[in-house]
Amino acid sequence: MKGRATFGSAEAAAWRPSAREWDRSRLARAMRRWGFDSLADLHRHSIDEPAAFWSKALDDLGIVFSRPWKTYVDASAGYEFPRWFVDGQINLSESCVTRHAADPQARSRAAVIYEGDDGQRREMTYGELGAEVERVAAGLRALGVGMGDRVSFFMPVIPEAAVAVLACAKIGAIGVPAFSGYGPEPLAARLSAAQVKTLVTVDGTTRKGARVAMKDVADAAAALSPSLEHVIMIRHDGGAAQRHARDVAWAELGKGLPPVPTEACDPNHPVMIIYTSGTTGAPKGIVHSHAGFLVKAATDWGYVFDIQSDDRLAWIADMGWMLGPLMIFGTLQFGATIVFIEGLPNYPDESRLWKIVERNRATVLGIGPTAARGLRAAMNGAAPTQDISSLRAFASTGEAWDIPGWHWLFETVGKKQRPILNYSGGTEIGGGFLSNYTITPMAPASFAGPILGNDVDVLDADGNRADGVGEVVVRNTWPGMTHSFWNDPKRYVATYWERWPQTWLHGDLASVDKDGYWHIHGRSDDTIKVAGRRIGPAEIESALVADPQIAEAAAIGVPDEDRGARIVAFVTLKGDRATFDESQATACVARLIGKAMAPSQIIPVPGLPKTKNGKIMRRAIRSRFLGEPAGDMSSLDAATPLEIIPTGHDNQRT
Repeated sequence: MKGRATFGSAEAAAWRPSAREWDRSRLARAMRRWGFDSLADLHRHSIDEPAAFWSKALDDLGIVFSRPWKTYVDASAGYEFPRWFVDGQINLSESCVTRHAADPQARSRAAVIYEGDDGQRREMTYGELGAEVERVAAGLRALGVGMGDRVSFFMPVIPEAAVAVLACAKIGAIGVPAFSGYGPEPLAARLSAAQVKTLVTVDGTTRKGARVAMKDVADAAAALSPSLEHVIMIRHDGGAAQRHARDVAWAELGKGLPPVPTEACDPNHPVMIIYTSGTTGAPKGIVHSHAGFLVKAATDWGYVFDIQSDDRLAWIADMGWMLGPLMIFGTLQFGATIVFIEGLPNYPDESRLWKIVERNRATVLGIGPTAARGLRAAMNGAAPTQDISSLRAFASTGEAWDIPGWHWLFETVGKKQRPILNYSGGTEIGGGFLSNYTITPMAPASFAGPILGNDVDVLDADGNRADGVGEVVVRNTWPGMTHSFWNDPKRYVATYWERWPQTWLHGDLASVDKDGYWHIHGRSDDTIKVAGRRIGPAEIESALVADPQIAEAAAIGVPDEDRGARIVAFVTLKGDRATFDESQATACVARLIGKAMAPSQIIPVPGLPKTKNGKIMRRAIRSRFLGEPAGDMSSLDAATPLEIIPTGHDNQRT
């Protein structure tokens, strides 16, 4: 291996696993069976002898191939484009639902539970999930959806979301999840980029008690999407929704039709395209396959979170981000129960998450740093009064922890008995590359070490191993990594592989401390993370310039105590406008890409600092606004000086 098989020491730990965690752990049992005395040794084996490791791991994780694979990896198309488990056949729906629905012990177990914003709760057993997947798969086939066709999901995380995802997988169609908070234009952009044939949506849902008419958004997006043939509507909130000739009622889909065969797919056949934002240009379509996505989800959920059939994993999620699909594949693979939570952790009040844990007897609760900060403040630093004794661990991803929030969750809420399984990776990774484990010591706001199969390192600007903060990289290829960007392989290679040979450059800054614990320090590019949700400035800027007042825009992320980051935008106005209606511009952004991504400040300026070839210098703008050194400004166009940007202390909100 080229990277670091470095794991945090017990001496510096705030929590150490007890015999209970070791006795329960699937990973610990596998290590003993395979003859490894330490996780570091097993990790080296997973990197240095991957074919041997994955052969054992796939069997241990219960992944079902309908035809056994012969070759672990084929890199004949180039190092950056590996093909996995060559000559095998697989369909992840077999592993995630079919076998459980046929098991007399598993079929009556809850597969998916939905906790809605308005207090609505529904659940679906494995038997019911299996029957629904069969019905919807037959219905999709009857609509003409087949192998390789794209089907988009614009919907809340209701049980039908799992049905739709698995039904598409069953027939070899490719899922395209979309964030439920999108406006028509960004949804249409993704439908058009993937040439989506069928869209699955709902009549409406609620956010903070207010109705969101998702079908209206879907209809507006459909009008902008020439490839779209059908819109399938699920009755969710019972609200008003227009009916069009292309519409199909979910309840009628496949009704009375015989089951259709499950497609035996090549392991590398795409199962999903997940669009994620970059710093410039159009959103990137991250391509994941049947074997890759399932293997990575099972590895992370099975070995990191130790999900087993008696677990109930509860997490606020959305189908449009990586976490929604990952929860479906990772949790259902093990016959466990997903508790999908839609909405906010503090609505209708700060007791919501704890009541959900109590009501559903959740065993693992996903909670991010932003949520913890907000709940800690709302609860005045106190512990929940609800019975959360069913919890054995917390899970966290998406952003860096603040130390006070971490200690409150671990010490006050968790009573120092439950680890916080801090987990970092990305959509392109297929899951995580750094994490805590249930059998490793845990230090505050950090990661114990790399995830099995990922050869992780931290490099300095010259590509040497960094002693301090540097670029986090992965120095191998692995099952679960994106196969490419949809219809854009050149951009994929340029984004991740061009800086250093055969080295994946992820775009995060990281370090490894003297005690062996890993730390993520944020993005090394311009991408903004608001409350754990990642968005490129280009999408915000596009929404801003849709406002007739605005000519140009630049969006940056600045630190925020409550949300991790907030968005500040700088705009130039059209013509000789003397006034600027900020509320109008904010409303425009909220309408187009969602309220969560609307800037907290929009500041008119006479111009935007640009390079000599016309690119907006967002990093320099951010440095100026925050009063930090701007660094190398040799590329700045003298006609657009940095001083036209005000400093932050001149524009503080009262």
